[in-house]
Amino acid sequence: MSSLQTPPSDQSATPLLGCQVDIAAIDGLRDVGAFFHQRGWSVGTSSNYSVLLQQDPLQLLLTASGKDKGKLSRSDFVVVDAEGKGMDPRFPKPSAETLLHVAIAEELSEVGAILHTHSIWGTLLSDLYFKEGGFSIEGYEMLKGLEGIKTHEHREWVEIFDNTQDIPQLAQQLRTRLRHPENPIQHGFLIRNHGLYTWGKDLFAARRHIEIFEFLFEVLYRKRQLQGT
Repeated sequence: MSSLQTPPSDQSATPLLGCQVDIAAIDGLRDVGAFFHQRGWSVGTSSNYSVLLQQDPLQLLLTASGKDKGKLSRSDFVVVDAEGKGMDPRFPKPSAETLLHVAIAEELSEVGAILHTHSIWGTLLSDLYFKEGGFSIEGYEMLKGLEGIKTHEHREWVEIFDNTQDIPQLAQQLRTRLRHPENPIQHGFLIRNHGLYTWGKDLFAARRHIEIFEFLFEVLYRKRQLQGT
């Protein structure tokens, strides 16, 4: 199977128990999971992904908790509401970090998809720069892959939040930063010793952002190694 090919369909599953969800959205997330798993960004059942189904009232199609992202079936998803709760009691358990997806979707009206990965490079950088609150990336042509960025001279600030099991508290901290009137988070953020969250106007854009950030994270860390810092 190629890295861009959707995993085999699960014809035995009843997709989302009759909810009105486009199968293409489900298979799009399955394709993302297979590709990210192959790249080593979503291993050991880590990561979570979502697509916005509707804004008002909020509905998100989200990966269920504890699923192998390299082998997602059509039944490995849940539709959640603005409280992060599954909209049918028969749904599998949502991701533990569902409220972070809800916060991003509610605060950023242009968002159509949200993706979260656990790469080696992002994890290392999130710990290395935690005391500084984050780090900047500038001067790289690949920055132009981020939505709205037109020049390599752009300076992208990657904020780092502390890791916690108190997801409601973390979600509130995230909302505060997304609402900042002068310096809001632009394209994504890291959680210390955890991973990357980013988003886009649709799944294609969000996936592109993951690829751009993961490339830049690896470049930044390898550059530090070469410089002996």
